[in-house]
Amino acid sequence: MDQPIRKRPVLYLAEFDTPDEIVHAAEKVRDAGYEKWDVHTPYPLHGMDKAMGLTDSGLGWIVLLCGLTGLAAAVTMIQWMNGYDYPLVIGGKPPDAIPSMVPIMFELTVLLSSFGAVFGMFGLNQLPKHHHPVFYSERFEAASNDKFFISIEVEDKRFDQNRTKELLESAHPSYIELVEEEVT
Repeated sequence: MDQPIRKRPVLYLAEFDTPDEIVHAAEKVRDAGYEKWDVHTPYPLHGMDKAMGLTDSGLGWIVLLCGLTGLAAAVTMIQWMNGYDYPLVIGGKPPDAIPSMVPIMFELTVLLSSFGAVFGMFGLNQLPKHHHPVFYSERFEAASNDKFFISIEVEDKRFDQNRTKELLESAHPSYIELVEEEVT
């Protein structure tokens, strides 16, 4: 005998028609104190970071530290190799001549900065995420065309099914959906 399919709620999804509506709704959700929520738009919206209460990313600091590490590694490596390990005088220049080091210092700085940018972005964005429950909604496909969405996850400590729905309804969305997933 087949067991009935059990479902559990994973998030609320509210759909909006205009950029102004989604910015206003994001401000309401931010002011309500939710932490595990996101805004999904077909294109970047000016002012959305402020409306969501987001701070500046720490990615710039990661890239700076990786770049400085690359620069220091290049100088150390060149000084060791040219000055002590295998000293050669080429073109009458001393082994520690700065102009001959510039290309290597530049390349290693750029290489480690690039690695810092890519892997720092993965870490800060908690990637890779192979699947998110928001994709259970059929209406969510419009997020890449012409609709704007806010999703509030059940894992948020302020989430209460009734109060969260009331909050989203107060922002006047064109559609609200409780997205559920199957429990095995």
